[in-house]
Amino acid sequence: MAARLEHEEFAKHLHERFRIRLNEQTIEAELTEISEHLVSPRQERFSIVFRTSNEMLLEQGQRPFEHDQMGNFELFVVPIGRDEDGTYYEAVFNRLVKKK
Repeated sequence: MAARLEHEEFAKHLHERFRIRLNEQTIEAELTEISEHLVSPRQERFSIVFRTSNEMLLEQGQRPFEHDQMGNFELFVVPIGRDEDGTYYEAVFNRLVKKK
């Protein structure tokens, strides 16, 4: 199943668990935040934040994600912070809007 990487789709799954695949290992990641969906006549932009445990710190990069409803997809994520609850990673979407 091809994932729809759109603001509305991620909003349906706020606070749900996703999985990040790392070779033979899988890391659980909770979708904790979705920014406001900003749309102009030519582009749309938003960001999402995932939280993982503090057991492993991932460097920024393209990562394969899995979700029970959204399916498999890849996101470029960047570590943006760490606290007692976990490590936070952000993915930013900034793309041209297709004219209808």
